[in-house]
Amino acid sequence: MGALEEAHLAACGCDEEEEEGEEDLLAELGGGEAAGDAIEPAVRALLAGLGEDDRREGLCRTPKRVAKAFRDGTRGYRQKVKDIVQGALFPEVGVDKRTGSAGGTGGQVVVRDIDLYSYCESCLLPFSIQCHVGYVPSGGRVVGLSKLSRVADVFAKRFQNPQRLANEVCGALHVSIQPAGVAVAMQCWHIPLPENFKCKNSRALIRTSHSSRSGVFEGENSSFWNDFVALLKLRGIDMEMDSRSASLTWCPLRPHEVPLCNGHAKKITTNGASSAKSASIPSNMVSAVSSMLLSLGEDPLRKELLGSPQRYVQWLMRFRACNLDVKLNGFTLNSASVYERPGEDATDHRAIGSELHLPFCAQCEHHLLPFYGVVHIGYFGSGDGEGINRSHFQALVHFYGCKLQVQERMTRQIAEAVYSVSHRGAIVVVEANHICMISRGIEKIRSSTATIAVLGQFSTDSSAKASFLQNVLDTANQEV
Repeated sequence: MGALEEAHLAACGCDEEEEEGEEDLLAELGGGEAAGDAIEPAVRALLAGLGEDDRREGLCRTPKRVAKAFRDGTRGYRQKVKDIVQGALFPEVGVDKRTGSAGGTGGQVVVRDIDLYSYCESCLLPFSIQCHVGYVPSGGRVVGLSKLSRVADVFAKRFQNPQRLANEVCGALHVSIQPAGVAVAMQCWHIPLPENFKCKNSRALIRTSHSSRSGVFEGENSSFWNDFVALLKLRGIDMEMDSRSASLTWCPLRPHEVPLCNGHAKKITTNGASSAKSASIPSNMVSAVSSMLLSLGEDPLRKELLGSPQRYVQWLMRFRACNLDVKLNGFTLNSASVYERPGEDATDHRAIGSELHLPFCAQCEHHLLPFYGVVHIGYFGSGDGEGINRSHFQALVHFYGCKLQVQERMTRQIAEAVYSVSHRGAIVVVEANHICMISRGIEKIRSSTATIAVLGQFSTDSSAKASFLQNVLDTANQEV
């Protein structure tokens, strides 16, 4: 689809308080009710496949929310670059009109730190982007600065891979504003698989860097490109250009399998050969995701999207409702394994046991998007110098985290489970980043959420609570 030949649709944000207004606007512009009707039944089918009841309170509005998020996140298919740029080119004469001699039309203009998000075309999950756009004006004209970020957003609001996104932004700007050259650099972050959240710093996402350039920025020895990189470094941005470009390794769900028909996926060994063993994926759930793509104006048979519905379902199936006894791994009343805490005074009944920085990845039940972070658990010891083994706490976090959840409920549930074993007091702090805060209308890319639950003696002993929180702070930058 050409950058200058697409139909146009302006869409608004997806905040809950704006739902009615947004639906009215989308209906007026021809992109609301019909698309939502096609997506919402598909989401209900996905929830049923996960063993959930879409009529329960926390899920009854999830199909509508998911439909709105996908419509807003793919609005770039219905926008035209020329509608953004036309009328935003202004006359500005440089020194003797010589390219590169001064600011304005002569020198380079760079807009840095453009925060965006897009949807990974391999797994259909959102990823975050920090984009930097530079250009060298020509013809005695400059473009309004906000238009650079708006053009970048047009191509971000599609199913993408990072390198193609950089190429499309660069190409569209070069055609539409006809400068001497365009440079685009971007850093992208993709969430890893839940089982790969093994370190304390679980906020370390999969990161890649990509670039694209045209005109005077091209060539290994381009002084304009060197200036562009130098101007980024003034903001502390050191672009380590990633040669992997559109490599399959960008998406963690893609490297080790190839899609087959009938909802099956065949694993690939490390030498690239396919193994005979295949993992069954519910075909009705795959069909539901394919129908979502069609309703958004995409072609599920497009080469880059082949297998994407299967991968999206694979991701969701990691959060299917599971059995309590299996996932708690023995963390039940009076049966948790214990170990002796060295150096603890067995006579100190105020001794506090703790396990900090337990990683987790959960799925927001309101938007079917992941949230991830760490859990800190504190409890009063029995006074006999014994504590609960860390593996049991990790199993507990996994059980309550690896399902459709909300952070507030997860925090409370973990605290209640710990309190049922410690009897005297429990405190739980959860720190998390929510993809739904990034990839919907609110787009708060660097926000994070902290919740705390306090039970028993921690609710009355302020010094014990302060001691635990100080311990969390003191260990925040330490390696596990």
